[in-house]
Amino acid sequence: MTDFDSNQLDLPTEFSLPGPSRLAYSSHTPAASAKGRSNPPSNGAKNPGPAKSTAAAKSTAEPTATSKTLSAHQLNRGDAVEWLRSLPSASIDLVVTDPPYESLEKHRAVGTTTRLKKSKASSNEWFQIFANERFPELFSEVFRVLKKDRHFYLFCDQETMFVAKPLAEAAGFKFWKPIVWDKKKIGMGYHYRARYEFVLFFEKGKRKLNDLGQPDVIEVPRVYRGYPTEKPAGVAEVLVRQSTQAGELVIDPFMGSGSTGVAALKLGRRFLGCDIADEALKLSSERLANASVELP
Repeated sequence: MTDFDSNQLDLPTEFSLPGPSRLAYSSHTPAASAKGRSNPPSNGAKNPGPAKSTAAAKSTAEPTATSKTLSAHQLNRGDAVEWLRSLPSASIDLVVTDPPYESLEKHRAVGTTTRLKKSKASSNEWFQIFANERFPELFSEVFRVLKKDRHFYLFCDQETMFVAKPLAEAAGFKFWKPIVWDKKKIGMGYHYRARYEFVLFFEKGKRKLNDLGQPDVIEVPRVYRGYPTEKPAGVAEVLVRQSTQAGELVIDPFMGSGSTGVAALKLGRRFLGCDIADEALKLSSERLANASVELP
């Protein structure tokens, strides 16, 4: 077994993390990661997935380096909503996340996805869904942990958009618009093959985007033969660059393979991520292990 140590990060003074803990992973590295998003199965869910952790979210972070170059990320294992509840209010600068929305079960049931119990591309386990009925508690916690005048981006499909938008607004967010991620290549479906996904753009308070010339269509090729529903880091880079400044704190409560973290660290931001699957934690740790940021 290979252990990854958790170390206290030098985060902003108003943000205090729990003490160190250890989380063990198998040293075996598979071809690709299951998305393994953080959520317990809803009643009657077809895909039971891994058991929900009832304990506080465990964490793993890379060691702190010398001088001002810090390992500015920490990865946590646990249910997404429970993990958010462990974070202080008004402590986060940006949330970018991609829950395994409920409509994915419909696609699996009628065979419009090749990734059933196993991904044909990666041979990894498919993840369990995050039920629509849990969106109110998710949005409530995201709103609470965000600082004033901050943004929230939610990846979803056209069906989930109509469910999520009013629930996020009820939690206090202002909805601006759906951003379109153009995958450049067609994907699943029968009635006009899918080539895009939505990213819903929400705001708490009022914050000006860094580049007002950025279009609302982000053209980044989809990941071919990657992890189930993996999002390319290039999409998250646009969102992180638009809505944060260097040194600010970005989180993803359904981090999967860690693409949001890759984007955040590349742009000089700090990152906290959570997922319920050990596989996702292991691969995200490996992916972000050498990342560091020059703090302002």
